Amino acid sequence: MTSQLLVILFTFFVQFTDKVGSERVCLSDVAMEMREQRGIAIDSLDYEVSPIYLDSVRSMGAKVLHTSRWINGATVTTNLQTIAQIEACDFVDTVYLTREEEGLLPLGKASVSLRKRMVEENSLPSDPPPPASIEQLDQLNLLPLHQAGYRGKGIRIGVADGGFYNANTMSALPKAQWLGYADFTDDEDDFFGSTGNHGTLCVGAILASQSDYEGAAVEAEYFLFRTEEQYTESPKELDNWVAAIEMADSLGLHIVSTSLGYTTFDDEQFDFTYADMDGRISRGAQAAAISARKGMLLVVAAGNDGNKAWHYLSTPADADSILTVGAVDIDGEIAAFSSFGPSADGRVKPEVCAVGKQTSLLNPSDGWVMTGNGTSFACPLIAGAAACLWSALPTASNMEIRERIIRSADRYTTPHEQYGYGIPDLWEAYGKGTGNNLPRVDDYHAYEIEKIWYNGQLFIKKNNTLYNILGTNITIH
Repeated sequence: MTSQLLVILFTFFVQFTDKVGSERVCLSDVAMEMREQRGIAIDSLDYEVSPIYLDSVRSMGAKVLHTSRWINGATVTTNLQTIAQIEACDFVDTVYLTREEEGLLPLGKASVSLRKRMVEENSLPSDPPPPASIEQLDQLNLLPLHQAGYRGKGIRIGVADGGFYNANTMSALPKAQWLGYADFTDDEDDFFGSTGNHGTLCVGAILASQSDYEGAAVEAEYFLFRTEEQYTESPKELDNWVAAIEMADSLGLHIVSTSLGYTTFDDEQFDFTYADMDGRISRGAQAAAISARKGMLLVVAAGNDGNKAWHYLSTPADADSILTVGAVDIDGEIAAFSSFGPSADGRVKPEVCAVGKQTSLLNPSDGWVMTGNGTSFACPLIAGAAACLWSALPTASNMEIRERIIRSADRYTTPHEQYGYGIPDLWEAYGKGTGNNLPRVDDYHAYEIEKIWYNGQLFIKKNNTLYNILGTNITIH
């Protein structure tokens, strides 16, 4: 008989009325410089949550797990008697239960839930061999940007996920570009240990590079956030995610890629409805929209419910001013599992698509190329593509990068409930074409690029010189 541990604590989000006593702006020097360059003024959302109120909550016996300066509150664990005392305080606006009594949990490790990570079925070893990673980048017409020297250098990307097994030891990930990591979960497992490999697969799709694999933005810098709880599914995870996005803003990250989404939970009292997918209901969607105002670009997986009873997108993919990503195969056909839009208030969702069916990935255990299914893996491809475009246009705003990507997509004039605006063309987004009515980029004329397939490999011909996918000048005999 399995031994049991009785847990009597509850988790709440406590929203405060104001920010009395808040004096610290929660932005690094890098973030402050970015705000100044982009003309984004400091406002009340950039100030810390009231330390006076937090001290009061702690003095009543609650444990503060993390805070949200944008939503103006704190995630706390405590018992019902204490939360009633907290709720009665005049500085408390609203108290939200985010995780019901945890009840009886098995001692030791429970089974890992991947329900809310955007993986369709399983990630499978490649048999037959998967499409080369370069082909999924070629579908986005990203290779000309790579050959022009734009592979994400100078762009800082965050990956918010649930498991980063071996991300600190994989030889294919560039350690010199790793900025750090933060854990917002209750999990006691080692951050890089037995917490699953979903996050590692996603960060690899952006940054991994080895002889048989190339990520979308291998020169970007990156920061890892663990927000997804391993053993439970609850609204607390959305508050974990909000805290991570706010930290990304504090660090001055340009882009956050997140392949997580929420519709239903272990306790059905918390379940969302489709009407809630309007970009305003969930705190995750609220924070996502705020992040856009603060100059970041959020890239979020649409979800894998397209062929299920609930076939709509999830949250925070419903947020406004972000890039929500659907899944196609290497031929550009929509994956049946890719979730449908629009958002509940009628906005086009997803905005764009990338390869999420039989996506080429690197196995964190052995470095072998494998395949995976899910909008999870389409999402980091778009995030990496956006990083390359932003490195080519460093003075552009987050919203201009987003708009260029959307307008370059192949269904821009006829959006679809699963494809959204379609598959973007990053070279077109850079400014080579004129059909999207965006400002032209003058220096593209220096690069006359032709793609050549030879013996099953892709080469780039630039100014009458051949290069392999890593940019090395080669000679074909």
